[in-house]
Amino acid sequence: MKNTAEIANRFREVILNGTWIANTNFKDQLENLDWKIAVSPIQNLNTIAALAQHIHYYIKGINQVFKGGTLDIKDKFSFDFPPIDSQEQWETFLTKFWNDSEEFASLVEQMPDEKLDEGFVDIKYGTYRRNIEAMIEHSYYHLGQIVLIKKQLIN
Repeated sequence: MKNTAEIANRFREVILNGTWIANTNFKDQLENLDWKIAVSPIQNLNTIAALAQHIHYYIKGINQVFKGGTLDIKDKFSFDFPPIDSQEQWETFLTKFWNDSEEFASLVEQMPDEKLDEGFVDIKYGTYRRNIEAMIEHSYYHLGQIVLIKKQLIN
């Protein structure tokens, strides 16, 4: 298997369909979640919705680079989202999240393996491999938070 196909599948595992690392994934945790739970705050923690939107923000921004565009995402804006006020808005967001995640994985899969070791936009950002792996690790980090917050809200 190509390295890019393997890393694309690792990304799909955390977002769309895997259970090997965390025994769950974003889609499993969010797909049938009521929007009111997704936006419910606990103490000073981020909401489930905010964490999901945060991960989506980076996926969408990196997709733009993968398609030949510029890197426009900034950490300071990675939690700036309009509020979700209905189940319809929540489901619309989730559809975008799943679609952009599959696009991310497909774009990684289509890369030649050699691209993984090339500089990502600017050498200060490391390689494509480092950025893709960071996206996977970052996603698992926030998936763990979502699982814990969800347990507190539902139990």
